[in-house]
Amino acid sequence: MIRRTSVFVLALFALTAAAPPGRAPRVAIETSEGRIVVEVAEKQAPITAGNFLRYVDQKRLDDTNFYRAARNRLGQGLIQGGTRNNDFRRLLPAIPHEPTTKTGLHHVDGTLSMARNTPGTAMGEFFILVGPAPSMDANPRGKGDNAGYAAFGHVVSGMPVVKKILNGRVDPKAGRGAMKGQMLIKPVKIITARRL
Repeated sequence: MIRRTSVFVLALFALTAAAPPGRAPRVAIETSEGRIVVEVAEKQAPITAGNFLRYVDQKRLDDTNFYRAARNRLGQGLIQGGTRNNDFRRLLPAIPHEPTTKTGLHHVDGTLSMARNTPGTAMGEFFILVGPAPSMDANPRGKGDNAGYAAFGHVVSGMPVVKKILNGRVDPKAGRGAMKGQMLIKPVKIITARRL
């Protein structure tokens, strides 16, 4: 009896040691160019992080793409991917906007943030930054065009993969508006996205 209890206690200890309480969830995004691991700020951005994790848990990001690479002359910018807004079978309802003035998060190098048209339209597209982009943070008034984007995590490993995608060849004629010239000629496949 003592031996069984000891084995049970050791097994229980091993389980609790493997997943420390309070640690933010991590997700491995396996792409055709390699693995990107992100940590999701569930405590600071519960709405946005919860939305992303629902897409992950329901495997809605599997077999999607990173299709956009917006870079500047300094080699900084963002890559965007996930579900496209016209892929209705994968989409979940849009979520309320969670600005950086509310979460305390900022758009710095490696930030994971939600893509959207206007505040409150974010669904299953996200982007990852290479370099800081403070202009994407909300201003203190947080209204209209000044609402910024909803940061909800950061890359913990795989930034070389992110940079490789960012440096992919783009079609100078593809895309509309602000996205013109930022569409990857060969989108990078998101094979799977899974919690670690």
